[in-house]
Amino acid sequence: MRLGNRLFLFALSFALILSLIGNASITHAQPQSAISIYLDDNKINADVPPYIIPKLNVTMVPLSVISKNLGAGVSWSQSTRTVTIRHEGTTLSMKIGQKFALVNGTEVGLDATVQAINGRVMVPLRFVSKQMNLLVTWYQSAQTIKLQTQGGLTDMSLKGAWISTVYNLDWPSDKSYANSEQQRQEYIRLLDDLQGMGLNSVFVQVRPSADSFYPSKLVPWSRFVTGKQGQAPDYDPLAFMIEETHRRGMEFHAWFNPFRANTDAKTDNLASNHVAIEHPDWIVKSGTLMYINPGIPEARQHIIDVIIEVVNGYEIDGVHLDDYFYPSNGVFPDDATYTQYNADPLLNKSDWRRDNINRFVEDLGKSIQQAKPQVRFGISPFGVWRNQEVDPTGSATKAGVTAYDNMYADVRKWIKEEWIDYVAPQIYWSMTLKIAQYNTLVDWWTNEVRGTKVDLYIGHAPYKLGTPEIGWNNAQEIIDQLKYNQQYFEIKGDIFFSAQHLRKNPLGLVPLLKAYYNAK
Repeated sequence: MRLGNRLFLFALSFALILSLIGNASITHAQPQSAISIYLDDNKINADVPPYIIPKLNVTMVPLSVISKNLGAGVSWSQSTRTVTIRHEGTTLSMKIGQKFALVNGTEVGLDATVQAINGRVMVPLRFVSKQMNLLVTWYQSAQTIKLQTQGGLTDMSLKGAWISTVYNLDWPSDKSYANSEQQRQEYIRLLDDLQGMGLNSVFVQVRPSADSFYPSKLVPWSRFVTGKQGQAPDYDPLAFMIEETHRRGMEFHAWFNPFRANTDAKTDNLASNHVAIEHPDWIVKSGTLMYINPGIPEARQHIIDVIIEVVNGYEIDGVHLDDYFYPSNGVFPDDATYTQYNADPLLNKSDWRRDNINRFVEDLGKSIQQAKPQVRFGISPFGVWRNQEVDPTGSATKAGVTAYDNMYADVRKWIKEEWIDYVAPQIYWSMTLKIAQYNTLVDWWTNEVRGTKVDLYIGHAPYKLGTPEIGWNNAQEIIDQLKYNQQYFEIKGDIFFSAQHLRKNPLGLVPLLKAYYNAK
Protein backbone atom coordinates (compact mmCIF):
# COMPACT_ATOMS: atom_id res chain seq x y z
CA MET A 1 0.00 0.00 0.00
CA ARG A 2 3.03 2.24 -0.03
CA LEU A 3 2.28 5.61 -1.57
CA GLY A 4 5.63 6.23 -3.19
CA ASN A 5 7.48 9.43 -2.61
CA ARG A 6 6.17 11.23 0.44
CA LEU A 7 6.37 14.50 -1.44
CA PHE A 8 3.71 15.04 -4.08
CA LEU A 9 2.82 17.73 -6.57
CA PHE A 10 0.04 19.76 -5.03
CA ALA A 11 -2.46 21.47 -7.28
CA LEU A 12 -1.23 24.97 -6.72
CA SER A 13 0.86 27.36 -8.78
CA PHE A 14 3.48 29.80 -7.83
CA ALA A 15 4.99 32.97 -9.10
CA LEU A 16 8.54 34.07 -9.37
CA ILE A 17 9.86 37.58 -8.82
CA LEU A 18 12.41 39.45 -10.92
CA SER A 19 13.41 43.08 -10.93
CA LEU A 20 12.11 44.78 -14.05
CA ILE A 21 13.38 47.62 -16.15
CA GLY A 22 10.59 50.18 -16.10
CA ASN A 23 7.26 50.05 -14.34
CA ALA A 24 4.23 47.82 -14.91
CA SER A 25 0.88 47.74 -13.23
CA ILE A 26 -1.63 44.88 -13.13
CA THR A 27 -4.54 44.43 -10.74
CA HIS A 28 -4.05 41.34 -8.55
CA ALA A 29 -5.15 39.73 -5.32
CA GLN A 30 -3.40 41.16 -2.30
CA PRO A 31 -1.44 38.80 -0.04
CA GLN A 32 -3.76 37.00 2.39
CA SER A 33 -1.06 35.83 4.80
CA ALA A 34 2.68 35.29 4.82
CA ILE A 35 3.74 32.18 2.94
CA SER A 36 7.10 30.58 3.73
CA ILE A 37 9.21 28.67 1.22
CA TYR A 38 11.77 25.92 1.90
CA LEU A 39 14.05 24.58 -0.80
CA ASP A 40 15.84 21.31 0.01
CA ASP A 41 15.18 21.98 3.73
CA ASN A 42 16.63 25.51 3.60
CA LYS A 43 14.38 28.52 4.09
CA ILE A 44 14.27 31.00 1.23
CA ASN A 45 14.02 34.67 2.09
CA ALA A 46 12.08 36.44 -0.65
CA ASP A 47 11.91 40.22 -0.93
CA VAL A 48 8.28 39.99 -2.05
CA PRO A 49 6.06 37.47 -0.25
CA PRO A 50 4.17 34.81 -2.19
CA TYR A 51 0.40 35.19 -2.44
CA ILE A 52 -2.65 33.25 -3.57
CA ILE A 53 -5.05 34.31 -6.32
CA PRO A 54 -8.26 33.16 -4.60
CA LYS A 55 -10.58 32.62 -7.58
CA LEU A 56 -7.94 30.57 -9.38
CA ASN A 57 -6.47 29.00 -6.23
CA VAL A 58 -3.06 29.80 -7.68
CA THR A 59 -0.13 30.69 -5.46
CA MET A 60 2.42 33.18 -6.74
CA VAL A 61 6.03 33.30 -5.48
CA PRO A 62 9.26 35.21 -6.31
CA LEU A 63 11.36 34.52 -9.41
CA SER A 64 14.40 34.80 -7.18
CA VAL A 65 13.48 31.28 -6.07
CA ILE A 66 14.50 30.18 -9.54
CA SER A 67 17.28 32.59 -10.39
CA LYS A 68 19.09 32.70 -7.05
CA ASN A 69 18.33 29.29 -5.54
CA LEU A 70 18.00 26.83 -8.41
CA GLY A 71 20.85 28.09 -10.54
CA ALA A 72 18.63 28.69 -13.57
CA GLY A 73 19.36 31.41 -16.07
CA VAL A 74 16.67 34.10 -16.31
CA SER A 75 16.23 37.04 -18.62
CA TRP A 76 13.64 39.78 -19.10
CA SER A 77 12.68 41.50 -22.34
CA GLN A 78 11.08 44.87 -21.70
CA SER A 79 10.07 45.30 -25.33
CA THR A 80 8.12 42.02 -25.53
CA ARG A 81 7.36 41.87 -21.77
CA THR A 82 8.58 38.29 -21.72
CA VAL A 83 10.51 36.34 -19.09
CA THR A 84 12.71 33.43 -20.17
CA ILE A 85 14.05 30.69 -17.87
CA ARG A 86 16.77 28.28 -18.98
CA HIS A 87 17.56 25.23 -16.86
CA GLU A 88 19.27 21.94 -17.77
CA GLY A 89 18.29 21.92 -21.43
CA THR A 90 14.78 23.30 -20.92
CA THR A 91 13.77 26.79 -22.01
CA LEU A 92 10.57 28.31 -20.64
CA SER A 93 9.21 31.50 -22.19
CA MET A 94 6.26 33.35 -20.58
CA LYS A 95 4.74 36.66 -21.63
CA ILE A 96 2.75 38.96 -19.38
CA GLY A 97 -0.97 38.55 -20.06
CA GLN A 98 -0.48 35.53 -22.32
CA LYS A 99 -2.41 32.40 -21.32
CA PHE A 100 0.21 29.98 -22.56
CA ALA A 101 3.95 29.48 -22.25
CA LEU A 102 6.50 28.11 -24.64
CA VAL A 103 8.44 25.04 -23.50
CA ASN A 104 11.30 24.51 -25.92
CA GLY A 105 9.10 26.19 -28.51
CA THR A 106 5.91 24.20 -27.80
CA GLU A 107 2.81 25.95 -26.45
CA VAL A 108 1.62 24.82 -23.00
CA GLY A 109 -1.44 26.29 -21.27
CA LEU A 110 -1.12 28.22 -18.00
CA ASP A 111 -3.50 28.25 -15.03
CA ALA A 112 -2.65 31.90 -14.47
CA THR A 113 -0.84 34.39 -16.66
CA VAL A 114 2.45 36.01 -15.82
CA GLN A 115 1.92 39.19 -13.83
CA ALA A 116 3.96 42.31 -13.11
CA ILE A 117 3.55 43.64 -9.58
CA ASN A 118 5.33 46.74 -8.31
CA GLY A 119 8.20 46.25 -10.71
CA ARG A 120 8.29 42.46 -10.26
CA VAL A 121 7.41 39.55 -12.55
CA MET A 122 5.12 36.85 -11.14
CA VAL A 123 4.72 33.46 -12.87
CA PRO A 124 2.81 30.28 -11.84
CA LEU A 125 5.03 27.66 -10.25
CA ARG A 126 2.79 24.64 -10.76
CA PHE A 127 3.80 25.04 -14.35
CA VAL A 128 7.42 25.93 -13.58
CA SER A 129 7.83 23.19 -10.97
CA LYS A 130 6.56 20.55 -13.36
CA GLN A 131 8.87 21.67 -16.13
CA MET A 132 11.87 21.85 -13.79
CA ASN A 133 11.12 18.57 -12.00
CA LEU A 134 10.52 20.13 -8.60
CA LEU A 135 8.67 18.12 -6.00
CA VAL A 136 6.29 20.31 -4.01
CA THR A 137 4.46 19.89 -0.72
CA TRP A 138 1.94 22.48 0.41
CA TYR A 139 1.17 22.74 4.13
CA GLN A 140 -2.12 24.59 4.31
CA SER A 141 -2.32 25.30 8.04
CA ALA A 142 1.25 26.58 8.18
CA GLN A 143 1.05 28.41 4.82
CA THR A 144 4.36 26.81 3.90
CA ILE A 145 5.71 25.51 0.60
CA LYS A 146 8.33 22.77 0.62
CA LEU A 147 10.31 22.37 -2.61
CA GLN A 148 12.81 19.68 -3.49
CA THR A 149 15.07 19.69 -6.52
CA GLN A 150 16.37 16.60 -8.24
CA GLY A 151 19.72 17.39 -6.64
CA GLY A 152 18.02 17.61 -3.27
CA LEU A 153 16.51 14.20 -3.85
CA THR A 154 19.96 12.69 -3.53
CA ASP A 155 19.51 13.26 0.21
CA MET A 156 15.83 12.72 0.91
CA SER A 157 16.66 10.88 4.08
CA LEU A 158 14.40 11.34 7.05
CA LYS A 159 16.22 12.67 10.09
CA GLY A 160 13.85 12.44 13.02
CA ALA A 161 13.46 12.39 16.77
CA TRP A 162 10.84 10.83 18.99
CA ILE A 163 9.17 13.33 21.31
CA SER A 164 7.75 11.54 24.34
CA THR A 165 4.84 13.15 26.14
CA VAL A 166 4.21 10.31 28.61
CA TYR A 167 5.33 11.41 32.09
CA ASN A 168 6.19 14.74 30.39
CA LEU A 169 9.54 13.25 29.42
CA ASP A 170 10.31 15.43 26.38
CA TRP A 171 7.39 17.84 26.17
CA PRO A 172 5.51 19.57 27.73
CA SER A 173 7.08 20.07 31.15
CA ASP A 174 4.88 19.43 34.18
CA LYS A 175 5.55 23.04 35.18
CA SER A 176 3.54 24.21 32.15
CA TYR A 177 0.22 22.55 33.04
CA ALA A 178 -1.53 25.85 33.79
CA ASN A 179 0.29 27.87 31.16
CA SER A 180 -0.42 27.14 27.51
CA GLU A 181 1.89 29.91 26.34
CA GLN A 182 4.74 28.27 28.24
CA GLN A 183 3.91 24.98 26.51
CA ARG A 184 4.04 26.69 23.12
CA GLN A 185 7.37 28.32 23.85
CA GLU A 186 8.80 25.01 25.11
CA TYR A 187 7.82 23.33 21.87
CA ILE A 188 9.28 26.15 19.78
CA ARG A 189 12.59 25.89 21.63
CA LEU A 190 12.50 22.12 21.21
CA LEU A 191 12.13 22.48 17.44
CA ASP A 192 14.85 25.13 17.40
CA ASP A 193 17.24 22.67 18.99
CA LEU A 194 16.31 19.67 16.84
CA GLN A 195 16.35 21.57 13.57
CA GLY A 196 19.65 23.14 14.59
CA MET A 197 21.12 19.63 14.79
CA GLY A 198 20.06 18.95 11.19
CA LEU A 199 16.86 17.02 11.86
CA ASN A 200 13.86 17.44 9.56
CA SER A 201 11.11 15.37 11.18
CA VAL A 202 9.46 14.82 14.55
CA PHE A 203 7.45 11.88 15.87
CA VAL A 204 5.27 13.29 18.63
CA GLN A 205 3.41 11.04 21.07
CA VAL A 206 -0.20 12.19 20.81
CA ARG A 207 -1.74 9.11 22.49
CA PRO A 208 0.42 8.17 25.48
CA SER A 209 -2.20 6.11 27.39
CA ALA A 210 -5.54 5.77 25.58
CA ASP A 211 -5.97 9.55 25.75
CA SER A 212 -5.17 12.53 23.55
CA PHE A 213 -3.24 15.75 23.00
CA TYR A 214 -6.12 17.12 20.93
CA PRO A 215 -9.88 17.58 21.35
CA SER A 216 -11.38 14.15 20.69
CA LYS A 217 -14.90 12.77 20.56
CA LEU A 218 -13.59 9.31 21.44
CA VAL A 219 -10.97 9.63 24.20
CA PRO A 220 -10.23 12.04 27.06
CA TRP A 221 -7.60 14.74 27.21
CA SER A 222 -4.27 13.41 28.46
CA ARG A 223 -3.28 14.27 32.00
CA PHE A 224 0.14 15.14 30.63
CA VAL A 225 -1.37 18.27 29.06
CA THR A 226 -3.02 19.91 32.08
CA GLY A 227 -2.16 17.61 34.97
CA LYS A 228 -5.62 16.02 35.11
CA GLN A 229 -7.03 13.56 32.65
CA GLY A 230 -10.12 14.91 30.90
CA GLN A 231 -9.31 18.53 31.66
CA ALA A 232 -8.98 20.58 28.49
CA PRO A 233 -6.33 23.26 27.90
CA ASP A 234 -7.25 26.59 26.34
CA TYR A 235 -5.75 25.66 22.95
CA ASP A 236 -5.31 22.68 20.63
CA PRO A 237 -1.75 21.41 21.23
CA LEU A 238 -1.76 19.11 18.21
CA ALA A 239 -2.91 21.81 15.80
CA PHE A 240 -0.28 24.17 17.19
CA MET A 241 2.53 21.60 16.94
CA ILE A 242 1.66 20.66 13.37
CA GLU A 243 1.53 24.26 12.22
CA GLU A 244 4.76 25.20 14.00
CA THR A 245 6.55 22.12 12.63
CA HIS A 246 5.36 22.65 9.06
CA ARG A 247 6.21 26.34 9.19
CA ARG A 248 9.85 25.21 9.39
CA GLY A 249 9.52 22.81 6.47
CA MET A 250 9.73 19.83 8.85
CA GLU A 251 7.53 16.72 8.83
CA PHE A 252 5.10 15.91 11.65
CA HIS A 253 4.28 12.27 12.41
CA ALA A 254 1.59 11.52 14.98
CA TRP A 255 2.84 8.79 17.32
CA PHE A 256 0.24 6.52 18.93
CA ASN A 257 0.65 3.95 21.69
CA PRO A 258 -1.87 1.45 20.33
CA PHE A 259 -2.82 -0.92 23.16
CA ARG A 260 -1.51 0.66 26.38
CA ALA A 261 -4.57 1.74 28.36
CA ASN A 262 -2.81 3.37 31.30
CA THR A 263 0.62 3.81 32.81
CA ASP A 264 -0.49 1.94 35.94
CA ALA A 265 -3.31 -0.41 36.95
CA LYS A 266 -5.35 2.21 38.84
CA THR A 267 -8.67 3.65 37.69
CA ASP A 268 -9.19 6.31 40.40
CA ASN A 269 -7.92 9.23 38.36
CA LEU A 270 -9.27 8.21 34.97
CA ALA A 271 -11.79 10.38 33.14
CA SER A 272 -15.34 9.07 32.79
CA ASN A 273 -14.89 8.53 29.03
CA HIS A 274 -11.61 6.63 29.34
CA VAL A 275 -11.75 3.20 27.70
CA ALA A 276 -11.06 1.44 31.03
CA ILE A 277 -14.19 3.06 32.50
CA GLU A 278 -16.48 2.75 29.48
CA HIS A 279 -15.32 -0.75 28.47
CA PRO A 280 -13.79 -2.51 31.48
CA ASP A 281 -14.37 -5.82 29.67
CA TRP A 282 -11.78 -4.75 27.10
CA ILE A 283 -9.06 -4.24 29.71
CA VAL A 284 -6.39 -6.71 30.76
CA LYS A 285 -4.10 -5.99 33.69
CA SER A 286 -0.57 -7.22 33.17
CA GLY A 287 2.03 -6.44 35.78
CA THR A 288 1.68 -2.77 36.71
CA LEU A 289 -0.01 -1.72 33.46
CA MET A 290 -3.44 -1.88 31.86
CA TYR A 291 -3.75 -2.98 28.26
CA ILE A 292 -6.58 -2.87 25.75
CA ASN A 293 -7.11 -6.51 24.81
CA PRO A 294 -5.98 -7.03 21.18
CA GLY A 295 -8.07 -10.20 20.99
CA ILE A 296 -11.39 -8.30 20.99
CA PRO A 297 -12.34 -7.10 17.49
CA GLU A 298 -14.39 -4.15 18.80
CA ALA A 299 -11.44 -3.00 20.89
CA ARG A 300 -9.11 -3.09 17.89
CA GLN A 301 -11.63 -1.13 15.84
CA HIS A 302 -11.91 1.47 18.60
CA ILE A 303 -8.18 2.15 18.37
CA ILE A 304 -8.41 2.41 14.57
CA ASP A 305 -11.29 4.87 14.93
CA VAL A 306 -9.22 6.98 17.33
CA ILE A 307 -6.32 7.14 14.89
CA ILE A 308 -8.51 7.89 11.88
CA GLU A 309 -10.09 10.76 13.82
CA VAL A 310 -6.65 12.39 13.79
CA VAL A 311 -5.97 11.45 10.16
CA ASN A 312 -9.20 13.12 9.08
CA GLY A 313 -8.92 16.12 11.36
CA TYR A 314 -5.28 17.15 11.08
CA GLU A 315 -2.64 17.80 8.43
CA ILE A 316 -0.21 15.12 9.62
CA ASP A 317 2.50 13.58 7.46
CA GLY A 318 2.35 10.16 9.04
CA VAL A 319 0.76 7.76 11.52
CA HIS A 320 3.40 6.13 13.70
CA LEU A 321 2.98 3.21 16.11
CA ASP A 322 5.48 2.03 18.68
CA ASP A 323 5.79 -1.55 19.99
CA TYR A 324 2.92 -1.52 22.52
CA PHE A 325 1.09 -4.61 21.28
CA TYR A 326 1.12 -7.51 23.73
CA PRO A 327 3.44 -6.96 26.73
CA SER A 328 6.88 -8.48 26.27
CA ASN A 329 6.94 -10.13 29.69
CA GLY A 330 4.68 -11.12 32.55
CA VAL A 331 1.30 -12.82 32.49
CA PHE A 332 -1.40 -11.64 30.09
CA PRO A 333 -4.64 -13.37 31.21
CA ASP A 334 -6.67 -13.69 28.01
CA ASP A 335 -7.80 -17.34 28.11
CA ALA A 336 -11.49 -16.39 27.97
CA THR A 337 -10.91 -14.10 25.01
CA TYR A 338 -8.94 -16.81 23.24
CA THR A 339 -11.82 -19.24 23.69
CA GLN A 340 -14.46 -16.74 22.57
CA TYR A 341 -12.73 -15.21 19.55
CA ASN A 342 -10.56 -18.00 18.18
CA ALA A 343 -12.34 -18.58 14.89
CA ASP A 344 -9.74 -21.12 13.80
CA PRO A 345 -9.40 -23.84 16.45
CA LEU A 346 -6.14 -24.92 14.85
CA LEU A 347 -4.42 -21.74 15.96
CA ASN A 348 -2.52 -22.03 19.22
CA LYS A 349 -2.63 -19.03 21.51
CA SER A 350 0.66 -17.57 20.25
CA ASP A 351 -0.42 -17.75 16.61
CA TRP A 352 -3.85 -16.41 17.56
CA ARG A 353 -2.27 -13.41 19.27
CA ARG A 354 -0.10 -12.71 16.24
CA ASP A 355 -3.17 -12.99 14.03
CA ASN A 356 -4.93 -10.37 16.18
CA ILE A 357 -2.07 -7.91 15.70
CA ASN A 358 -1.85 -8.75 12.00
CA ARG A 359 -5.54 -8.00 11.53
CA PHE A 360 -5.12 -4.72 13.39
CA VAL A 361 -2.15 -3.59 11.29
CA GLU A 362 -3.81 -4.57 8.01
CA ASP A 363 -7.12 -2.91 8.87
CA LEU A 364 -5.45 0.26 10.12
CA GLY A 365 -3.33 0.53 6.98
CA LYS A 366 -6.38 0.17 4.75
CA SER A 367 -8.29 2.74 6.81
CA ILE A 368 -5.48 5.30 6.52
CA GLN A 369 -5.18 4.65 2.79
CA GLN A 370 -8.91 5.16 2.32
CA ALA A 371 -9.04 8.32 4.45
CA LYS A 372 -5.91 10.13 3.21
CA PRO A 373 -3.64 8.25 0.79
CA GLN A 374 -0.84 10.78 1.24
CA VAL A 375 -0.44 10.00 4.95
CA ARG A 376 2.33 7.46 5.52
CA PHE A 377 1.88 4.59 7.97
CA GLY A 378 4.81 3.15 9.87
CA ILE A 379 5.64 1.06 12.91
CA SER A 380 8.69 0.98 15.17
CA PRO A 381 9.06 -2.58 16.46
CA PHE A 382 11.52 -4.04 18.93
CA GLY A 383 14.89 -4.35 17.16
CA VAL A 384 15.09 -8.17 17.08
CA TRP A 385 12.40 -10.07 15.14
CA ARG A 386 13.57 -13.58 16.09
CA ASN A 387 16.87 -15.14 17.15
CA GLN A 388 18.53 -17.47 14.69
CA GLU A 389 18.73 -20.27 17.23
CA VAL A 390 14.90 -20.35 17.30
CA ASP A 391 14.32 -19.62 13.61
CA PRO A 392 17.11 -20.11 11.02
CA THR A 393 15.77 -17.10 9.12
CA GLY A 394 16.12 -14.86 12.17
CA SER A 395 19.11 -12.69 13.05
CA ALA A 396 22.39 -13.96 14.49
CA THR A 397 21.52 -12.58 17.92
CA LYS A 398 20.80 -13.86 21.40
CA ALA A 399 18.22 -11.32 22.57
CA GLY A 400 16.20 -12.19 25.66
CA VAL A 401 13.09 -10.66 24.08
CA THR A 402 11.95 -10.73 20.45
CA ALA A 403 9.14 -8.98 18.61
CA TYR A 404 7.68 -12.20 17.16
CA ASP A 405 7.81 -14.44 20.23
CA ASN A 406 7.18 -11.98 23.06
CA MET A 407 5.17 -9.09 21.60
CA TYR A 408 3.43 -11.25 18.99
CA ALA A 409 4.41 -8.75 16.32
CA ASP A 410 5.06 -10.55 13.03
CA VAL A 411 6.82 -7.60 11.42
CA ARG A 412 8.10 -9.78 8.58
CA LYS A 413 4.52 -10.39 7.45
CA TRP A 414 3.66 -6.68 7.61
CA ILE A 415 6.63 -5.97 5.35
CA LYS A 416 5.96 -8.83 2.95
CA GLU A 417 2.28 -7.89 2.59
CA GLU A 418 3.21 -4.18 2.36
CA TRP A 419 0.59 -3.23 4.94
CA ILE A 420 2.92 -0.49 6.13
CA ASP A 421 4.85 2.23 4.29
CA TYR A 422 7.93 2.04 6.50
CA VAL A 423 9.40 0.10 9.38
CA ALA A 424 11.67 1.69 12.00
CA PRO A 425 13.21 -1.05 14.17
CA GLN A 426 14.61 0.08 17.50
CA ILE A 427 18.20 -1.06 17.09
CA TYR A 428 19.33 0.21 20.45
CA TRP A 429 22.62 -1.68 20.74
CA SER A 430 26.20 -0.83 19.89
CA MET A 431 28.39 -2.17 17.12
CA THR A 432 30.44 -4.11 19.69
CA LEU A 433 27.71 -5.86 21.72
CA LYS A 434 27.94 -9.38 20.31
CA ILE A 435 24.59 -10.75 21.54
CA ALA A 436 22.70 -8.07 19.60
CA GLN A 437 25.20 -6.29 17.39
CA TYR A 438 24.04 -3.15 15.62
CA ASN A 439 25.48 -3.93 12.19
CA THR A 440 24.24 -7.52 12.33
CA LEU A 441 20.70 -6.28 12.88
CA VAL A 442 20.93 -3.55 10.26
CA ASP A 443 22.03 -6.16 7.73
CA TRP A 444 19.08 -8.38 8.69
CA TRP A 445 16.42 -5.65 8.49
CA THR A 446 17.80 -4.37 5.19
CA ASN A 447 17.44 -7.82 3.72
CA GLU A 448 13.84 -8.00 4.97
CA VAL A 449 12.70 -4.84 3.13
CA ARG A 450 14.76 -5.51 0.00
CA GLY A 451 12.50 -5.98 -3.00
CA THR A 452 9.45 -4.52 -1.24
CA LYS A 453 7.94 -1.04 -1.29
CA VAL A 454 8.51 -0.66 2.46
CA ASP A 455 11.11 1.92 3.48
CA LEU A 456 13.52 1.27 6.32
CA TYR A 457 14.35 3.84 8.98
CA ILE A 458 16.71 2.94 11.81
CA GLY A 459 15.91 3.75 15.44
CA HIS A 460 19.02 4.92 17.36
CA ALA A 461 19.67 5.16 21.10
CA PRO A 462 21.49 8.37 22.12
CA TYR A 463 19.95 7.80 25.57
CA LYS A 464 22.49 5.02 26.10
CA LEU A 465 25.53 7.23 25.62
CA GLY A 466 27.52 7.37 28.85
CA THR A 467 25.86 4.26 30.30
CA PRO A 468 27.81 1.14 31.36
CA GLU A 469 26.45 -0.97 28.49
CA ILE A 470 29.11 -2.12 26.06
CA GLY A 471 29.98 0.35 23.31
CA TRP A 472 28.38 3.54 24.63
CA ASN A 473 31.42 5.34 26.09
CA ASN A 474 31.88 7.63 23.06
CA ALA A 475 29.44 9.71 21.00
CA GLN A 476 31.25 8.58 17.87
CA GLU A 477 29.24 5.34 18.24
CA ILE A 478 26.15 7.09 16.85
CA ILE A 479 28.08 8.63 13.96
CA ASP A 480 29.66 5.28 13.11
CA GLN A 481 26.19 3.76 13.00
CA LEU A 482 24.98 6.49 10.63
CA LYS A 483 28.00 5.93 8.40
CA TYR A 484 27.38 2.19 8.39
CA ASN A 485 23.86 2.79 7.12
CA GLN A 486 25.16 4.66 4.06
CA GLN A 487 26.02 1.42 2.29
CA TYR A 488 22.34 0.47 1.99
CA PHE A 489 20.02 2.35 -0.36
CA GLU A 490 17.10 0.63 1.41
CA ILE A 491 17.75 2.71 4.53
CA LYS A 492 15.83 5.95 4.04
CA GLY A 493 16.59 7.67 7.33
CA ASP A 494 17.17 7.61 11.06
CA ILE A 495 15.12 8.38 14.18
CA PHE A 496 16.63 9.14 17.60
CA PHE A 497 15.20 8.28 21.01
CA SER A 498 14.57 10.69 22.33
CA ALA A 499 14.51 14.49 22.01
CA GLN A 500 15.52 15.13 25.62
CA HIS A 501 18.58 12.94 25.29
CA LEU A 502 19.70 14.68 22.11
CA ARG A 503 19.27 18.06 23.78
CA LYS A 504 21.47 17.00 26.70
CA ASN A 505 24.35 16.64 24.22
CA PRO A 506 25.56 13.32 25.69
CA LEU A 507 29.34 12.96 25.44
CA GLY A 508 29.39 15.82 22.91
CA LEU A 509 27.06 14.21 20.35
CA VAL A 510 25.37 17.40 19.10
CA PRO A 511 28.37 18.98 17.31
CA LEU A 512 29.13 15.61 15.74
CA LEU A 513 25.58 15.35 14.45
CA LYS A 514 25.65 18.90 13.11
CA ALA A 515 28.85 18.16 11.22
CA TYR A 516 27.51 14.86 9.88
CA TYR A 517 24.26 16.43 8.66
CA ASN A 518 25.97 19.63 7.49
CA ALA A 519 23.56 21.61 9.65
CA LYS A 520 23.75 25.36 9.06
